[in-house]
Amino acid sequence: MAIDISSAMAALAAGIAIVGAAIATAMAQSAIGGAGMGLLAEKPEEMGKVLLFLVLPETMVIFGFVIAILILLGAGFI
Repeated sequence: MAIDISSAMAALAAGIAIVGAAIATAMAQSAIGGAGMGLLAEKPEEMGKVLLFLVLPETMVIFGFVIAILILLGAGFI
């Protein structure tokens, strides 16, 4: 099965969309996690807020996944 250059570029773009979103999420969660642990050391009752702020960046991975699916749909892979 031969793959033309446009299909290969679409597959690469979909991979970059997911990897870029995952790296951005990891960087955001590392900063939030460190600050959250500092806050919890002083105010343990703020656990709900820290958990909320730690979960919010995960939406970037979901957006990256949706973009990758749209790219693959446009290229005819799916």
